[in-house]
Parts: sequence; C-alpha cells; structure tokens
Amino acid sequence: MESVKNAVKEVTGASIGCAVVMIVLGLLAVILPHALGIAVSVVFAWLIVFSGVVYLAFAFTSLSAGRLIWRLMIGAVYILGGGYLAFHPGIALESLTVVLAVVFALEAMLELTSFFMFRLVPGSGWVLFDALVTLLLAGLILYPWPSSSTWAIGIILGVNLIFSGVTVLLYSVAARKTMEVLNP
Repeated sequence: MESVKNAVKEVTGASIGCAVVMIVLGLLAVILPHALGIAVSVVFAWLIVFSGVVYLAFAFTSLSAGRLIWRLMIGAVYILGGGYLAFHPGIALESLTVVLAVVFALEAMLELTSFFMFRLVPGSGWVLFDALVTLLLAGLILYPWPSSSTWAIGIILGVNLIFSGVTVLLYSVAARKTMEVLNP
C-alpha cells in the first residue's frame, strides 16, 4: 500500500509541476499575446511545410504518372505556401485569426441551433449562454480585424492555458489529499 501512496504522490507531484508550467506559460501569453500569436503562426506554417514534404514522399507510392504528378504538385504547393507563411508570420497570424473568428461564429450558430432543439431540457440555458458568449468573441475578433490579429490568438490561448493549468492543479491537489485521507 505504501508503494501505491508513493506512486500517487509522485504522479500528482509531476501533474502539479505541469500545471504550474501551464499557468506560467498562460500568463506569458496574456502578457505577450502578439509574440505568442507569431510563434503559433510560425509553428503552423512549418507544419504545412512538413506536410508538403510528407505529401511529396507519399507521391512516389502512386501507381500512375498522372497521380504522381498531381501529388507532386500538391506537395509543392504545401511547401511553397507554408514556406511563404513561415517567412511572413504576420500574414499567417492574420489568416489564423480570421479562421478562429469564423470557427467561433459557426460554433455559436450550431450551439444556438442546439439550444432551440433542446430548450425544454433543464439546463439548456447554459447552451444559450455559451452560444452568445462565443458569438460575442467572434464579433470581438472579426470587427477590428486585422488589428485583432495582434492579440486574439495569444490572449485566447493564454486564458485557455491558465484555466487548464488551474484545473489540473486543483484536480491534482484534490487527488493527493484524497489519497492522504484514505491512507494516512
């Protein structure tokens, strides 16, 4: 039983450490949203380049010359487009920001539809609340776009990291305390 207690203590300790790192990174993202937005857009751009390289490699599995050429062209487009975005991160950041706003707007519309389908179910008001907040976020991002590109992704990711970190921290502390109560 002592080994289980030690294992739980070790795992929750690592989890608490990760939670603290998440909270610190979230705070940094909120303090420096533009820098994080640029970093995210550069990583995204390089993922596109890497996908293009994989697509080029995949092209050589083609059974016909037409498919080979088509896949080579698609891979080249990925590499060229991703490379362009990697070396022009401001454009990538603006693009990601507008995509995020559109995703929020679509999510809000789907949530509104869901609310109207289930409005008689207890607690459905929270779905409406979520839809309205999500729609407000979409508007806050889209209305001043492209200037919102300097803060939107960084702030949203930062707040998400902070809330996730706090959740992991509280859950880990509760798990550790529960184990201590069950096995003094």
